[in-house]
Amino acid sequence: MDFQLKPLSKTCAATGQPLVPGSVCHSVVVERNGQFLRLDYSDAAWRGPPADAVGYWRTRVPLASSVERLDPDALLRYFEQLCEDASPSQDTNRYVAALLLLKLKRLQLDDVRQDDDGEYLLLSGSRGEGVFEVRNLQLPDAELSRLQQALKSHLAAEWTP
Repeated sequence: MDFQLKPLSKTCAATGQPLVPGSVCHSVVVERNGQFLRLDYSDAAWRGPPADAVGYWRTRVPLASSVERLDPDALLRYFEQLCEDASPSQDTNRYVAALLLLKLKRLQLDDVRQDDDGEYLLLSGSRGEGVFEVRNLQLPDAELSRLQQALKSHLAAEWTP
């Protein structure tokens, strides 16, 4: 059975006080009115799971992200512009943007095409955009991570309102 739970809350379910980034907290899933509900508690307020708990776990409140969240629509607009340009010099940027959009579920992989030039990913947008064809560069993880971070910084500076 798959549960659709909300992400970690910003406040303690017992006290209403903010959960401090980096601190230990406890999460519990309970069933209320036929719905599964996630409740999060600060370590100080945790008294153990309630009797009706479906499950519970201990976790840490994530630290505040130093990079703003990526806007999938802004990234898609940037990606579409790169695809219209179709310059081979932009192959890397197209590939990195496509992988980020796949991760964000804003693009989906429809097929893979192989020809003399290499492998190409055939992608379409989750809202009917595309079909987009992107060369599969199969970059090493370290390089891909560096390029994704650079692209996120570029988009935050240039492509978000």
